[in-house]
Amino acid sequence: MTMDLDTLFKIAGVGLVIALLYTVLEQVGKKDYAQWLAFFGFLYVLFMVLQALDTFFTTIRSVFMFYD
Repeated sequence: MTMDLDTLFKIAGVGLVIALLYTVLEQVGKKDYAQWLAFFGFLYVLFMVLQALDTFFTTIRSVFMFYD
């Protein structure tokens, strides 16, 4: 059972883009926008992780045949 590498690359890509934009916004003097950007980036990644966990637990449930 392997974790989907596509999800990991998406999370890393979002992290890199957010870090780059955060740095640019802070240097321009828009610290408030930078903090909101980091917050929404965190929420986006959190939902991606929650979807991956849902898939994981669905797979585990199907392996052990615990159907609703």
